Amino acid sequence: MTKALGLLVALFALWLALSGYFKAFLLIVGFLSCLFTVLLARRMKLLDDEAVPLQLRLTLPLYWSWLGGEIFKSAWAVSKIILSRNIALSQQLIAVESPLKTDMGHVIFANSITLTPGTVTVEAAPGKFLVHALTDEAAGAEAFSEMARRVAAVETR
Repeated sequence: MTKALGLLVALFALWLALSGYFKAFLLIVGFLSCLFTVLLARRMKLLDDEAVPLQLRLTLPLYWSWLGGEIFKSAWAVSKIILSRNIALSQQLIAVESPLKTDMGHVIFANSITLTPGTVTVEAAPGKFLVHALTDEAAGAEAFSEMARRVAAVETR
């Protein structure tokens, strides 16, 4: 029941954000369409931890803001490399250990690495990732350990 209610709230919030309509009739129709979607998902037995990740903590918006800053800094560094006359690349594949315990934590960590310009998660195995880094700076272990620490603060063990 908690997952169904969480999904209903999330769907209705998304509907409000995308529609922008606040007239009573449209709010009722939007709510009913979201309720119908949740009932269908419940009947199809789709309401599990993967579909409705309520186990993620409320620190997720803080992580998103930190990740946004990291993406901006990395994008700036990659832009400087691309626009410089002497492109100084030191591409490499590195193994990054993942101390995270849950599948959701591994997914968030791997996607965060890929979202950061200059790095791409190439392969995932239990407890580790193979990451392509564009420069030595991007391949720094301290950045990955900081990211893993912040993802661990978001996930629930």
